[in-house]
Amino acid sequence: MDFLIFILAMLIGGVAAWQAFSWYYAKKFKTPKQDVATESHVLLERIEKVFKVVLAEGYFTEIYDHKSKKDFFGIFKTNSKALVVAKAKVSVGYDFAKMRFRRDHNSRTLVIEQFAEPEIISIDTNYKFYDINQGLLNKFDNEDYTEILAEAKKLMQEKAQESDLPQIAQKQIQLMMQQLCASVGWQLEHEKVLEPLKTVQVITDQHQ
Repeated sequence: MDFLIFILAMLIGGVAAWQAFSWYYAKKFKTPKQDVATESHVLLERIEKVFKVVLAEGYFTEIYDHKSKKDFFGIFKTNSKALVVAKAKVSVGYDFAKMRFRRDHNSRTLVIEQFAEPEIISIDTNYKFYDINQGLLNKFDNEDYTEILAEAKKLMQEKAQESDLPQIAQKQIQLMMQQLCASVGWQLEHEKVLEPLKTVQVITDQHQ
């Protein structure tokens, strides 16, 4: 666990340094450089043991056309439909608790033994209903709305999985860790070559 904190400290320091560098460049180099190690310790005291880091974000919009039919004892049927416009902010990153590292002090090398897959850390969603058409005997109730929103959210997750966000996050984490190691005079090595991404894990959020 202590080693995970060490890695997280390096990563958070890199994020802070990256943002500081962007602001520094925009101000035409008028701001002094920040100490990565000091920044890491300060941030660690604030966030305690949070190991999930967001490295890529994307915005998605999906139009979901829901239709349902209800059969009343085979005598007649009623139809209900609703058009849902779903918008979502999807954050993809890594859970460092699922990674394994080891340090070689002699060669000053950080070796990645197990590299986790990128995950959907959160999905912040916003839904709007349009063109609601329901029969007198087939009105939408709370359960129906919950089901509709769940189906719409599933579509957003699938869309995020098929996007380039996982690949962007994977490139970002490797680049960031390489730069972090280099900044303290260490090297980064993988015990095995990373395989191409096929899927991305999904973390269900509570934002609806």
